[in-house]
Amino acid sequence: MTTYLLAGGGTAGHVNPLLAVADALRLRDADATVLVLGTAEGLESRLVPERGYELLIVPRLPFPRRPNRAALGFLPKFNRAINDVAAILRDRRVDVVVGFGGYVATPAYLAARRAGVPIAIHEANAKPGLANRVGAALTRSVGVAFAGTRLRHARVVGMPLRREIETLDRAGSRAAGLAFFGLAADLPTLLVTGGSLGARRINRTVVDSATTLTEAGWQVLHITGNAAEVEDPKLPGYRMIAYCDRMDLALSVADFAVSRAGAATVCELSALGIPAVFVPYPVGNGEQRFNAADVVAAGGGILVDDAAFLPGWVQAELLPVLAEPQRIHSMSAAALSAGVLDGTARTIALIDEAAGATAPHSA
Repeated sequence: MTTYLLAGGGTAGHVNPLLAVADALRLRDADATVLVLGTAEGLESRLVPERGYELLIVPRLPFPRRPNRAALGFLPKFNRAINDVAAILRDRRVDVVVGFGGYVATPAYLAARRAGVPIAIHEANAKPGLANRVGAALTRSVGVAFAGTRLRHARVVGMPLRREIETLDRAGSRAAGLAFFGLAADLPTLLVTGGSLGARRINRTVVDSATTLTEAGWQVLHITGNAAEVEDPKLPGYRMIAYCDRMDLALSVADFAVSRAGAATVCELSALGIPAVFVPYPVGNGEQRFNAADVVAAGGGILVDDAAFLPGWVQAELLPVLAEPQRIHSMSAAALSAGVLDGTARTIALIDEAAGATAPHSA
């Protein structure tokens, strides 16, 4: 029986691929033990137990950015975290550590190196975080979601996707999706989403362009997010919802999309061959722009700055694309060529490779 320790958390970008891999490992071998290392504050504190996995907690320890009193106390706390993880590796007889980035991954990598436990890494973003840059120096089993990711020993494995996305039959599910959302069967569908919290610029611009889009012969499925500040225009052919718990059906009906460029969103859309306008989140280190780079370069997406995504841009740039079915078909094929649908299986193969040099403790 193999024992896996999956380390990662904080955001959905780390937690969701971790859970996809955990589910696939458990599906492959019901006798395997899958443990998850995370923090008490991150999204994993809720999602991991809900999915039925044991969550082992380590402190959230951001690396200090400047010398100050907090920085002086960081090193002793960090060393304690490494020691705590080393004790877990020993006591739970862990066979392989799999890191997905985030605060908990660095002490996991260093404890594994000290204990001689194999390490595998998955980096979801095109611009890798500090934890995985550290970890990549300790193992050759490094998988990335995007070809442009600059990380030591990196190879493209794609994004581990939710099973309902990996197995989605879009054509077979389309009728069910149209019925679920109350959409027409004889109109193409524009899917608009900014993520669970929404995206202010996307929401405002699409609502202000609602009449333009529907008069152009498109129906709109607009998922605003729970914190949206827009009102439903209540137009025929315009379906607005705050939250969607059936994204598989939303993706089944989508002929084109407008979205942020989070790693998971970019990977899901491209793996399913859905062309999109990507509006990267304008705050942070700019990784969303890099996430979309491969599919945009392939011709399967269009990149537009948040500040430029205005009703005038929709009128001048998006509508001409939506008016050309052949161009949409070509963009769909290009998106599909840049996508990876079997990222979970490829990541597990990487884990198996890392673990191969060491037999399971119980063997």
